[in-house]
Amino acid sequence: MIEVGEGITIPEGELTFVASRSSGPGGQNVNKVSTRVTLVFDLHNSSCFNPEQKARIQRRLANRISKEGLLQVSSQQFRSQSANRKAVQGRLADLLSKALQKRAPRKKRPIPESVRQRRLQEKQRRSQLKRLRRKVDPE
Repeated sequence: MIEVGEGITIPEGELTFVASRSSGPGGQNVNKVSTRVTLVFDLHNSSCFNPEQKARIQRRLANRISKEGLLQVSSQQFRSQSANRKAVQGRLADLLSKALQKRAPRKKRPIPESVRQRRLQEKQRRSQLKRLRRKVDPE
């Protein structure tokens, strides 16, 4: 079970783990042991989230979810498969909990008078600079 937050847990049965050979340094261990772990989570067929939560996750993690609704998270930072498995579960929980957080609506604020004055002064300064660059009229 992976604890996502807000009382939501994902059962192990909805997760698929795929092990493959890791890249990078590690000597002969890299060439013969599959230590990279990729976790595949099927968002569309998951029973953990309601349709509103699924839509929010789909919207916020759109670049990580495939057209089939599969969310893939990989880890190869550790030299053991079990450590990478734990790391990938933690990363999935972090991704989903951040995607489910409701953002506060943006409140429109008036522009401060000092900012407005500074902008107008800068415009006048630029205008003056360009006016001085013009050719002088002989008359």
